Amino acid sequence: MTVGTNSSPGAAKAAGTPTLAAVPPQTAGRAGQGAGPADFTGLGIDPDDLPDGLVVADHTGRVICFNSAAGRITALAPAEALGARIERALPLEDLDGRRWWTLTDPYGGLATRRGQPERNLLLPGGREVLVSARYVRTHPTGPLRRLVVTLRGTEARRRTERSHAELIATVAHELRSPLTSVKGFTATLLAKWERFTDDQKRLMLETVDADANRVTRLIAELLDISRIDSGRLEVRRQPVDIATAVGRHVQALTANGQAPDRFLVRVSRSLPDLWADPDKIDQILGNLLENAVRHGEGTVTIDVSPTSLTNAAGKTEKGTAVTVTDEGPGIPEESMGRVFTRFWRGSKRGGTGLGLYIVKGIVEAHGGTITVGRGPGGGAEFRFILPVGAPAYLTQ
Repeated sequence: MTVGTNSSPGAAKAAGTPTLAAVPPQTAGRAGQGAGPADFTGLGIDPDDLPDGLVVADHTGRVICFNSAAGRITALAPAEALGARIERALPLEDLDGRRWWTLTDPYGGLATRRGQPERNLLLPGGREVLVSARYVRTHPTGPLRRLVVTLRGTEARRRTERSHAELIATVAHELRSPLTSVKGFTATLLAKWERFTDDQKRLMLETVDADANRVTRLIAELLDISRIDSGRLEVRRQPVDIATAVGRHVQALTANGQAPDRFLVRVSRSLPDLWADPDKIDQILGNLLENAVRHGEGTVTIDVSPTSLTNAAGKTEKGTAVTVTDEGPGIPEESMGRVFTRFWRGSKRGGTGLGLYIVKGIVEAHGGTITVGRGPGGGAEFRFILPVGAPAYLTQ
């Protein structure tokens, strides 16, 4: 990226970079518009339109462009930075307290150097900023003609780091309990096998099996999160009988001790054929029904009905809607917007807080939508809609 004042078009072409238009002297220090070149030649973009901070110095090291984002990041008015030496406008230090401009020496350093990669540096007061630089030369080993510096705040990176740290802490906490149980029971059985009756051995092995399943489930959740975040969640579409899938999950819950009359299943007779990933549909249903049982109260109602939805192309297509409602206290209004985020927990009754985040990712990977609201009885109501879809061999 090149900033030009008196540069000829030929020089810009030789440098192989686009040229910023010159700023008339009478507008160079205009406070309301930022400072520096008025637009990118041919694009009509003001430097103040850029999301990142942009600072440009000429061949003498004087600042000729300092946009509004740079002013916001550095807390320095653009008008004060214009015309100042680059080391004064941006008094950067590395994390060891060394002056960055002295270390890099863009004007007197190696003539083959083309710039500096992005790195964390410090502004006065200890504020961190992400800085990268590009050296624009008249020819590959010629003198520096322009120094182009971009600045970014570290808030987004810090949020990502906090999210990763929370994920690691949650996983470590959730893994510790079942692994401790598995280790304890297996060590006891190995050391004192002959002292236990067959019933005692069976009980211990069943506990180990349940804890192993818990660990397997957690690892599967982590893999799903990784695929969702990277956009690599695969959907293998097959014919799915959604009514049968709902019945299977209800039967599993009743087999685990839930009262059969706690569930009310209502299925429309005119459901369209649904092509979806059966394993992932089981994940969605299992998570929503388990949440309703664990965090809700009263009757859990599951409605399955035909509907329609608007796809990404703006066309209306057939779909299937599944609504899961309970009669518990419901979700507070102020929490509705956070239900599908990581680590959200509706109560203190356990769980990783990752299930609904994964459910939303799976539904959206199918091209569907999911919403949360308040049911007729005051409890939580989750409703997801899946498009009819097409088999995998027709979409790949």
